Amino acid sequence: MKLGYARISTAEQNASSQRDALKAAGCEKIVVEQMSGSSTNRPKLEKLLGSLKSGDTLCVWKLDRLGRSLPHLIEIVRSLEEKDVGFQSLSENIDTTTAGGRLIFHLMGALAEFERSLIVERTQAGLAAARKRGVRVGRPRALTLAQVRHARKLIDTGEPPVSVARTMGVNRSTLYRAFKLK
Repeated sequence: MKLGYARISTAEQNASSQRDALKAAGCEKIVVEQMSGSSTNRPKLEKLLGSLKSGDTLCVWKLDRLGRSLPHLIEIVRSLEEKDVGFQSLSENIDTTTAGGRLIFHLMGALAEFERSLIVERTQAGLAAARKRGVRVGRPRALTLAQVRHARKLIDTGEPPVSVARTMGVNRSTLYRAFKLK
């Protein structure tokens, strides 16, 4: 069975053109959802994805109607492949029920993965360069060196670590970690 999914972002938009294109493509059932594309909560899409069975095909008018981003779109299509469900995007002429459509989609996935790898490499290089310049990266320390010394003196004079930590405004485990770094 071929099922269609149409999404509009606002009430002012109209899903008629999407619905017409999906009907013309042979969709027996069409689900229309009004939801922002950036939203992670799309209940009608989730219900539709859960109802798909082996041999079905999910059809959309355009790729951006289905996924929030390319990685999200690839994740959805991979989950469809695992269920032996085809995917078709009318505007981009992608059909994973054909060898050519699967090739195009896998190329898109490879490019997305390559892009993610480049981002990670650039981030790591930037962090390494910052460390080399003496910049401390990450979250700021909860306690200064002076506060750690003061806390150590309080504990050495008999104050319970829990009350010292409370006085310093940190958790006891944070205080113990600070002692190790000193």
